[in-house]
Amino acid sequence: MGLLDRLERGIEKAVHGVFSTGSKGQVQPVEIASRMRREMDHKAYAIDQGRTLAPNAFEARLSDADFERAREWGQSLAEELCEVASKHARSQGYTLQGPVRVSFHHDSELRAGEFEVVSRTEKGAGRPAGMRPPSAPAPARRPNLPSAPPQQAGPLTPVLEIDGQRYAINAESVVLGRSSEADIVIDDTGVSRRHLEIRVDGPGPRAVDLGSTNGSYVNGQRVSGSAELRDGSVVTMGRTKIVFRLLPAPRGGNA
Repeated sequence: MGLLDRLERGIEKAVHGVFSTGSKGQVQPVEIASRMRREMDHKAYAIDQGRTLAPNAFEARLSDADFERAREWGQSLAEELCEVASKHARSQGYTLQGPVRVSFHHDSELRAGEFEVVSRTEKGAGRPAGMRPPSAPAPARRPNLPSAPPQQAGPLTPVLEIDGQRYAINAESVVLGRSSEADIVIDDTGVSRRHLEIRVDGPGPRAVDLGSTNGSYVNGQRVSGSAELRDGSVVTMGRTKIVFRLLPAPRGGNA
């Protein structure tokens, strides 16, 4: 059982409060893992039919206090985060230019509980996952939501818009929920651990409720089993609103 799995299953007490989910003002490993998955989805580009390129190198920028806590976890935390990114790439059918690499960088301009994840595509073996010693402060760089690609002929890609982020669906289905094991993690206490599945295989896209506690809604109607999705359909789960889109696949290029 991996480090992130142990954290998700409530064994945080064994680490005496370091990155525990009950601590306020501290970065949690599951938050870093979720941000890495979002970075991969946000920067994924279709390079040809059946191949979507996603970033494989990640740098987590942490405050003074959080960087020291990350040092206590050591190499094992970076390795677990690499595994999270690798599993997400497999589930989404992403192509990676090299092995996944995760590093931690000290940024004195960040406050405790704040962090940044910067991603890029690296070819070849690269450097192993690990810690990066304190250095000069690096400017915070927050990813901006890309503008909608221009309309063009060609296949359409199903996309979910959630809280200003876009998630391209490059597999037959994706699971949304509060669990770190979900394909798309929803930080909402009104959402079940495995709440909803979006399926794009078969005759048409549809939303499938996975027996959630509070239910799922498509265009205001509660989902009983499954519901058809069209471009612009609004899915609601807990306090979270999700817009289903069908957008032209972007042309080739680097993330």
